[in-house]
Amino acid sequence: MAKLTLTDEECETLVCWSRRAKSSQALAQRCRIVLGCADEKSNRVVADELGI
Repeated sequence: MAKLTLTDEECETLVCWSRRAKSSQALAQRCRIVLGCADEKSNRVVADELGI
């Protein structure tokens, strides 16, 4: 499996988008998925944590 690496700036942006009230729910969920995968969690673990 390829490792997903985010810069601090990318991570910060994704966190902001995932928490911002004006973000669509789909965008917020995609941000949470990417952040979970960047934490080296498996796809299954991320999906289970997010209930998807």
